[in-house]
Amino acid sequence: MRKLTSALLASCLITAPLLAHGTPAPAPTPTSAPAKPPITTTEGYLKAGQAELQRLEADKPNNNKARNVILFIGDGMGVSTLTAGRIFEGQQLGLDGESYVAQMDRLPHTALVKTYSHDAQVPDSAPTATAIVSGVKTLNGVIGVGPEAVENDCAATAPFKVQSLFGMAEDRGLATGIVSTATITHATPASTYAHTAQRDWEVDANMPAAAKAAGCTDIARQMMEWPHGDGLEVMLGGGRQHFIPATMADPEYADRKGKRADGKDLAAGWAAANPKGAYVWNSESFAAVDPKKATKLLGLFEPSHMQFEADRTAAGNKEPSLAEMTTKAIAMLSKNQKGYVLMVEAGRIDHAHHGGNARRALQDTVALNAALKAAMESVDLRETLIVVTSDHSHVFTMAGYPERGNPILGVVSAPVGTPTLAMDGKGYTTLGYANGPGAVNAAERPDPAKADTGALNYRQQSLIPLMSETHGGDDVVARAAGPKAHLFKGTIEQNTIFQIMRAALGFK
Repeated sequence: MRKLTSALLASCLITAPLLAHGTPAPAPTPTSAPAKPPITTTEGYLKAGQAELQRLEADKPNNNKARNVILFIGDGMGVSTLTAGRIFEGQQLGLDGESYVAQMDRLPHTALVKTYSHDAQVPDSAPTATAIVSGVKTLNGVIGVGPEAVENDCAATAPFKVQSLFGMAEDRGLATGIVSTATITHATPASTYAHTAQRDWEVDANMPAAAKAAGCTDIARQMMEWPHGDGLEVMLGGGRQHFIPATMADPEYADRKGKRADGKDLAAGWAAANPKGAYVWNSESFAAVDPKKATKLLGLFEPSHMQFEADRTAAGNKEPSLAEMTTKAIAMLSKNQKGYVLMVEAGRIDHAHHGGNARRALQDTVALNAALKAAMESVDLRETLIVVTSDHSHVFTMAGYPERGNPILGVVSAPVGTPTLAMDGKGYTTLGYANGPGAVNAAERPDPAKADTGALNYRQQSLIPLMSETHGGDDVVARAAGPKAHLFKGTIEQNTIFQIMRAALGFK
């Protein structure tokens, strides 16, 4: 994400009424006793450390040529999100969250990644995604073009298009796919196929007249008209309104219509051009797709972004999960004997953080772990490079001195159940934000110890009042397994991730 426009902000923020400083919350949810730590003695910790040392020593570099690359991106998934997400997942399972091993923790190779963009200490998702898939740091706000680009000026930007790993793969006969819980035209998935002077030009209705007159093409059209190979084989995500005309009712919501001002029905056009492909827009039609029979797959599951994982499950699974989309994408792409390149983005981690809502951010992080697990069960790591990283972090903190086993979404307590009080005599949560909509603008701070801080719609308190919480500029983590995964080590530049993936595939 980037600095949000009002329209974009409306699609990202949590709109339910329960806030950190709003209507009084119900009584706190009773907490069960913390799970017992699996290690309780000095000898136990020493043995566990020895076992981990043996695992590390046994790991050998895999220098095979990769047939496939799967790139997982947790949008906005900084280190604090990884840690809190791990604890949250473990506690949800009734386990000791602090020592829990999440699926991402099982990848053997790790590097810290510098996320600054060409023109900013703190980046948005457009330049960071471009760096990851094309190897070039660029400006905030632009996609698939070099740092010579001029934001909002397509004529000045046109000469500086950069090729993505996905275009390289298609040109060599490999299959390609993108999966996202955001709109499929959003900055991160768009980086695989689009070149634009403005990341907000997801649909032609968002473009100024001057840009259209200059021959600029919106991102949705660029996806459908992508000139590499035979085009993307798999496209799964949200953003249906960007593909159907403003005169057409949405197939799922009768009171909503498309957004295309040019009158084009890109979804219908794609279906006509791919008679053996499958166009789906809900979980039922998605589940009915046979990967052995369908040549391509286009799934647009919401007019805008797909639902947060918590809301998706509460609504009765009307949309496929990230794990289900990942599994089907791999099944579709694996039919290509030359191999494939796939991006899987948990795009709504970022949106939950922008809304100051840790619960949804952590639940979507758990969903990414599930998708990674599904992928690792579906591929052979001797020939498939898996990379898990983030484009940027958030100003999301995990602080205080909570006792081990304290609910990660709860107030700081030591012992568990006895809130630690701040200087104003009130409790405070372990998780918080440096800025955002959870800031307290009243004379007196509400007491989180008297609120249900684990509720789905709770906004953690923040320091600086902003409509939308911002990104952070700290390093993120890249983890990897498979061919060339051992090259993820130390501290690397974000654009080097592209070089490692390209080297693994043997692309020159």
